[in-house]
Formats: sequence, C-alpha cells, structure tokens
Amino acid sequence: MLYNIRKVTDDLYYVGGNDHRTHLFENIHPIPEGVSYNSYLLKDEKNVLIDTVDWSIVKDFLERIKVVLNGEPLDYLLIHHLELDHAGAIEEVILRYPDVKVICSEQGFEFMSQTGYEIKEENKIIVKEGDTFSFGKHTFAFVEAPMVHWPEVIMSLDVTNGCLFSADAFGTFGALDGKLFNDEVNFDRDYLDHMRRYLTNIVGKYGAFVQDVLKKAAPLLPQVKFICPLHGPVWRNDFGYIIGKYDTWSKYEPEEYGVLIVYGSMYGNTERAAQELASDLCEKGMTNVVVRDVSSTHVSYLISDAFKYSHIVLASVTYNLGIYPPMKDFLNDMEALNLQNRTIGILENGTWACTVGDKMEDFLDENMKLMDVLNERVTINTSLNSANRSDMDGLTDALIESIKNLKELKAKKADK
Repeated sequence: MLYNIRKVTDDLYYVGGNDHRTHLFENIHPIPEGVSYNSYLLKDEKNVLIDTVDWSIVKDFLERIKVVLNGEPLDYLLIHHLELDHAGAIEEVILRYPDVKVICSEQGFEFMSQTGYEIKEENKIIVKEGDTFSFGKHTFAFVEAPMVHWPEVIMSLDVTNGCLFSADAFGTFGALDGKLFNDEVNFDRDYLDHMRRYLTNIVGKYGAFVQDVLKKAAPLLPQVKFICPLHGPVWRNDFGYIIGKYDTWSKYEPEEYGVLIVYGSMYGNTERAAQELASDLCEKGMTNVVVRDVSSTHVSYLISDAFKYSHIVLASVTYNLGIYPPMKDFLNDMEALNLQNRTIGILENGTWACTVGDKMEDFLDENMKLMDVLNERVTINTSLNSANRSDMDGLTDALIESIKNLKELKAKKADK
C-alpha cells in the first residue's frame, strides 16, 4: 500500500509518521535520530482512529486516514493521552469528520478544552477504569494509567486481537523510517539508548506510578499479542524484555554494574583527573566505564547514563566557592527525576578554597534518596600530581570493591 501505511494485524493499520525536522523533543531533549508519532486506524463495523499526531506531520497523516477509510466514515476518535505530540491533530480530524465521536477520559476532555478544542457534548464519550466499548467485532477494555506521564492517561486493550494501546509507555525516541515492528530492527543497537533516555527523562520522576501500572497490567499480559505505543516500534514478541527494562528503570535499580564519570572542568585539569581515574579503573579490570563532560553533554544523556550505571563519580571544579554550575544543573536534574539507589564517588578541585566536594555530598545527603557516598575522596589543588596518587588508588579500589559487593549481594538474593 502506498502512503507509508502499514498493517499491524487484521483490521488495524498504522497511520502515524516520522519527524526528522524537529531538533528538540518537548523543546528540551535532542533527537538527532528523529522521532515517530504513532497513530492507528481500526476498520470494523465502526471505524476508529486511535490517537493523532504532532502538527508537524499532520498533512501526510490526514492523507493516510483518507486512504485507509476509502470513502467510509470515521465513527470514533479514541484519545489515550492529550500531550500535543499525540493530540495535535484533533481539531483537524474533527473539521474533516464533524460527526466523529471522541472517546477519552474525563480529565482528558478537560485538557482538550484547555487546549481550545471544542467537542460537542453529544459527541463526547467518557471512559474510565474497567469500562469496555465495542466497535463491532472488536471490544476494548480500558485501564487508567495516571502520571505515566500525565494524570489523564488511559490505556486500552483490544480483547479481540490482543493489541495493547499503551500511550507513552514503552515509547522511544528514534524515527521508524519504514520499519514498524520490534523484530524488524536491531533494538539493542539502535533503540535501547533512545528508550532509556526517553523513559528516564520524561517519566523518570514517576517510577512508583509506572510500577503501579505494571502490576495492574500483569493479569492482562497473557492476552497481549501486540504492544502499540505512541512512539517507536510496535512490539509483537519478546514482551518480557521490554517490561523488564521498564521494571528496572522505574524501581531505580541500575541496569549495569559500571562507573559513570561526569566531570566539570574549566581549563582541563579536572578533565585530566577524570581520565586518569577512568584509566586506573580499566587497568584494574573495571572496563565498563563511561566519561562525560558535564558542560558539553546534554543533560538528558547524563540522566540516561545515571539510570544505567550502578556507580557515579562526580568530578567538579570549585566555582564561586560552590558547585560548578553545569554540575549543579546535573545534580538538580537527578533530584527532579528521583534518581536513587546509587553509589557515588567524589573528585574535587580548587586552587585556593576547595569546597565543592562537601557541597556535592551535602546536596546528595539532603536532597536525594539512598545515595551512598564513598568515604574515599580525591582532592586536587589546581592540577593532578604525584601527591594525589594514593587518593586516586583509594577511590579506584573503593569503586571496584563496592561493585564486587553489590554483585555478591545480588547473587545471594537470587539464591534465596
């Protein structure tokens, strides 16, 4: 079929599209590989459009709807989530199909009104947890998913064909570019980092809500044959893999044992110390090490890495007797996104009044949960020299010992 329309399963068509022109998702997060906006059209006794798209691709989107309908009416518009990258075309759809009935949560309709979308009262259908709705052969069951990641979010399961429409859950940055299904892509290579960055930066704060939805959805999983998110690939197998990732991230458990070194350096001295630490770790056998410049790495990538690795080293220069501003921004974002359960090492630098180490440790103690700051600390006066050797060895050994202890603890728990 022309127009980049793909069939998901019997009666269900993908009518979304890709965006390679937008540089910042939500005008915050870089998306160098683009993003997809997913929408689906169910052909049944009554035809149902499932979510819309961002305004940036609305022309092609409307054309796809017209082609799939092939002269038939559009009877229903089902909206799971009112963020405008999915709800941006509601008004355009209603203008072309004025008799369409809109299905949404009660709060979703409030958000539509706030956005300026005027829906006739007789065309509104409010659904809530436990409701079902039949379109002919296909019956949908609705589940509320508040704060994943807006309060009005609902999910639905087509109990006829097993399609779970999961809203933003299980979504990812990265355009699809012709592919549709998870088994048509090399997910670990091309999408896993995008998905982690998407989840941790956008939904990371609401881990407890994600856990609630995972528990609520667990009884439905035997019926699920497709997971249809609003961004990224449609999943038609390997559900345990993706659910496992969401479970890990939303419980704030590290995905990997390793060390993320984030450094803030004005003239290169702290950077050299961070690189020396990385070299020492690798020489002693801990090679799962990532080094990031806090000034030149977008914070969304830093947050993704912080959720990924078990250990984080904060290496910062002192600035105005405090924390180097880009490092302070990173700390603020970690706090805002509720990151917890990490082991932290500190490397501090200052030419005359080195205060940054204490200030970073105070921030972690006062503002964040379950952050274990190692006693071993490296303090540099301007630049690394031979006097710092024993402290560098001490921090390196403490990081490696801590990782070893965490692995042993996890193994003991697994044995029980």
